[in-house]
Amino acid sequence: MATATATATTATFIYKGVDRKGAKVEGEITGTSSALVKAQLVKQGINARTVRKKPKPMFGGGGKSIKPIDIAIFTRQMATMMKAGVPLVQSFEIVAEGLDNESLKKLIMTIREDVAAGSSFAAALEKHPKYFDDLFCSLVESGEQSGALETMLDRVATYKEKTEAIKAKIKKAMTYPIAVVVVAIVVTGILLVKVVPQFAETFSSFGADLPAFTLFVLGISETMQEWWWIILISMIGGVFAFTEARQRSESFSHNVDRAILKFPIIGGIVYNAIVARFARTLATTFSAGVPLIDALESVAGATGNWVYESAVHKIREEVSTGIQLNISLRKANIFPTMLLQMTAIGEESGALDEMLDKVATYYEEQVDNMVDGLTSLLEPLIMSVLGVLVGGLMIAMYLPIFQLGSVV
Repeated sequence: MATATATATTATFIYKGVDRKGAKVEGEITGTSSALVKAQLVKQGINARTVRKKPKPMFGGGGKSIKPIDIAIFTRQMATMMKAGVPLVQSFEIVAEGLDNESLKKLIMTIREDVAAGSSFAAALEKHPKYFDDLFCSLVESGEQSGALETMLDRVATYKEKTEAIKAKIKKAMTYPIAVVVVAIVVTGILLVKVVPQFAETFSSFGADLPAFTLFVLGISETMQEWWWIILISMIGGVFAFTEARQRSESFSHNVDRAILKFPIIGGIVYNAIVARFARTLATTFSAGVPLIDALESVAGATGNWVYESAVHKIREEVSTGIQLNISLRKANIFPTMLLQMTAIGEESGALDEMLDKVATYYEEQVDNMVDGLTSLLEPLIMSVLGVLVGGLMIAMYLPIFQLGSVV
């Protein structure tokens, strides 16, 4: 006979009461029921007089979302607190008090309650895989076991900050041209649908043949007026279909990853970012005392590109058979010479993490320089494209007027 197990739902409760000194206290705490919440408060030395479930917002506003950069800042603050000698549980409270993001504050206090109840820091983080991945949790666990949690948090914070900086650079490189292209398309669409038809009415009274360029633009305008909604739906549908195919089809996603690396300029930026993430992640995990084979498992997922992820998995298999890391990297034939040389030096000197850290710093600077160069290159190029589009439409509309003298 099968039995169904009910899963308790965690909710936020608001409490009011007095502490051991008789002072009035109030606040919020998460739990599965008011009875369990009261028991938790008693353990913390609080005699709760009222405990009620926090009402949900009428329009579903749950506060700001928690972004990866928020987790990086939280990690840095925790590392700073612990280096200053502040106890772990108290560090959570101090960090949470200084936050404006209610969602992040709630997350930190939930972790604090788990730690205060006797759970390890790593185990408390593992309950929130959406914000703390396996690599993050394993590094924190390593720090707890070695008795150097503050040092490990500092390394994790540096890793997260560098990683998020690289991601921000990549987004900047891709977002700017995409945003300008979208604006160009919108402006051109408005001109074709709203402005060009006004000129068309004027041209109908000319009684003469219009220039070919003007007829071409008028034809596009008529098509846009009649089918604009189909064109718009097709564009939105195309973006949606691409996103869904990327998520659902492995082969399609793999082909996209390959194609991105071959894009002019953008491909070079992505390549340098992948190498930087590879070196930074491997340096962080290896310096934390994680065995090289286990470190490579974490590194594979951190590359962010299937081509390199599959290559790292193969490298891991070769290293597990006794082959040196630099030899396996060289056989993959997709890593830069500098990384290969520094890895070989690091393995020979016993300072692999230091060499990889230098490689990561170098390629992060390369990404910065390439993004700045791309931005400088794109600005005049995009302005030229916009000028051709808008200027071309205006020339097409005024060309018959310029020729009006020969018609009269």
